[in-house]
Amino acid sequence: MSVQRARQLRRTATDSERRMWRALRMLKHHGFHFRRQAPIGRYVADFACHSAKIIIELDGSQHAEPKAVVHDRERTVFLESRGYRVLRFSSFDAMSNCDGIADYILDQCKSRLLPSLEPLPR
Repeated sequence: MSVQRARQLRRTATDSERRMWRALRMLKHHGFHFRRQAPIGRYVADFACHSAKIIIELDGSQHAEPKAVVHDRERTVFLESRGYRVLRFSSFDAMSNCDGIADYILDQCKSRLLPSLEPLPR
């Protein structure tokens, strides 16, 4: 069911999702491949980079509703239990500062894949 839902969401993307998708596709040059409307378990993530285990969610104003806040929290807990880091941005920010958000996402992807600089225990 989530695969069909993902296909439907891809066809009806919002302006902010289309803009973010263009920016995320540019991160492929840095070795990070994102999928849009990616089914993960019973949820569909707006964008997911499976290699860095990063999920990007763009939230419209409806996500401020109390019921949506609870749903988003449950969803985040589920996705984090699968090893993903969930990054949430408002749709407004995605439209007004897409490049800045993409730079931040790139930094987060890199930090998830770079080895720790802490010395190994002896």
